[in-house]
Amino acid sequence: MNKTKPPGGLTDVPGILVGNAEEESGRTGCTVILCPDGAVPGVDVSGGSPGTQNTDIIRPGAAEYPVYGLLLTGGSFFGLPATGGVMRWLVEQRIAEVPLVPAAVIFDLPFAMGSPPPDAALAYAACQAANSGPVAEGNVGAGAGATVGKIYGIPMKGGLGTASIHIPGGPVVAALAVVNALGDVWDRGRIVVGALNPDGTFVDQTRAMLDGVPSPLYYQSTTIAVVATTERLSKAEANRVAKLADDGMARAISPNHTQWDGDTVFCLALGSHTSDMSRDAVVTIVGTAAAVVLEQAIIRGALAAQPGR
Repeated sequence: MNKTKPPGGLTDVPGILVGNAEEESGRTGCTVILCPDGAVPGVDVSGGSPGTQNTDIIRPGAAEYPVYGLLLTGGSFFGLPATGGVMRWLVEQRIAEVPLVPAAVIFDLPFAMGSPPPDAALAYAACQAANSGPVAEGNVGAGAGATVGKIYGIPMKGGLGTASIHIPGGPVVAALAVVNALGDVWDRGRIVVGALNPDGTFVDQTRAMLDGVPSPLYYQSTTIAVVATTERLSKAEANRVAKLADDGMARAISPNHTQWDGDTVFCLALGSHTSDMSRDAVVTIVGTAAAVVLEQAIIRGALAAQPGR
């Protein structure tokens, strides 16, 4: 497990804090993203089996509320009550009286093997650990129980990854992903993490599916992610950036957005930069950058996982 990282991560966006906590067994956990000064939210849900909370209220047309905290967690639906720990921390810090905390879960129950799902106490601990320093990658936080490649063959470990880019003369755009995909993770035309044959070679699950190979396994999965930017965005624009960012997930994972994935991408706009361009150009550039860093974060999270854990 890689607990350090080269430059480039979600905390490169000023005002973002990231904290991780794992259950005592180390087989499940949660990750919190805190924005003490508030952020304009957006979301895109593309998977067929999402496990989310407070996503409707951050879509266009709903009331305008800033987000001060966001939870990514293991434990499937059992992990959603952990948002209470984030809310408690935000209230105690006098950041918000009734904080809005969107959340998304991964299905890691088979790997957790009966370990208790993340709860409010664990999420509170992640808040206490949150900081603006380098973000740990691999089997940490919500990535503790992540696995990849679950249609055919033998799954490999997934994990948490992050990446960022500073557009010259423009905003910072960054991503954090918890990689628990049903499909394989690809990098520049080759599988780097995915389902294995007994001899250790990759199956290529997409090809196996198209060749009509009967599938022996179907597991609930899900890749969940956050993209953030210093660009000033409206709620509608943040939602559009989340949708554009999802292209990065599609490039990095195949097959993707299946009926057994709950793929969800959140966007947080912290608004310290205002580009001197049309709004359509801003959204297109920020969304394209978000797709690039999300693709990188997914690859990094999968490669940082600890083999055989």
